[in-house]
Amino acid sequence: MAARDYGQYCGVTRALELVGERWALLIVRDLLVGPRRYGELAAGLPRIPSNILATRLKELQAAGVIRRVPHSRVVVYELTPYGRELEPVVLALGAWGFKAMGEPRAEQVITPDSMTMALRTAFRPDVAAALPATTYGTRFGPAELLVHVDGPRLDVIRADGDLTAADLAFTAGPQIRHLISGELTPDLALTTGVVQVLSGPDTLLTRFATTFHLAA
Repeated sequence: MAARDYGQYCGVTRALELVGERWALLIVRDLLVGPRRYGELAAGLPRIPSNILATRLKELQAAGVIRRVPHSRVVVYELTPYGRELEPVVLALGAWGFKAMGEPRAEQVITPDSMTMALRTAFRPDVAAALPATTYGTRFGPAELLVHVDGPRLDVIRADGDLTAADLAFTAGPQIRHLISGELTPDLALTTGVVQVLSGPDTLLTRFATTFHLAA
């Protein structure tokens, strides 16, 4: 029995019964980046109560969306093939929500996994296919990522404080959404301090803004 039963025979209804409870899709979002230990999931969702996290994990397991597996002497949670089918849904939902984000509130945070999925949402593989391979070292608050684009392929990994492998390393706050939406040109993003280049040529920021774009 689903945690919530809407009493309708419909695919959308059934989907909401399986993953529509609060926090469920954010757990899926983070697991789309990769398998996570319980503590890693809790750290990535700092406002989730521990009892709710435990409940959601049990519900998602029962629905066949995730599974527990041993990995390097610890147990991790990962998406099942059925769960991974949610990726285009999560990306589409992220693109839709991007239009209504507004300015960040003081208590809102950026996590490495949320930023990874945001970059995957904004990635334009058709545009990137015509551009040279490039690695961007990005620092968004506490989220430090190496973003490697090679043709239509995108790989995002945690940088662990080392951005030296990047062709362009830069830091930015939540206002980078104005660059991704096209509301700010790369030149204005640099002039206003929305983006601060740490190393590499400023001109590569134009390539980044061309490769990662979402309409606001």
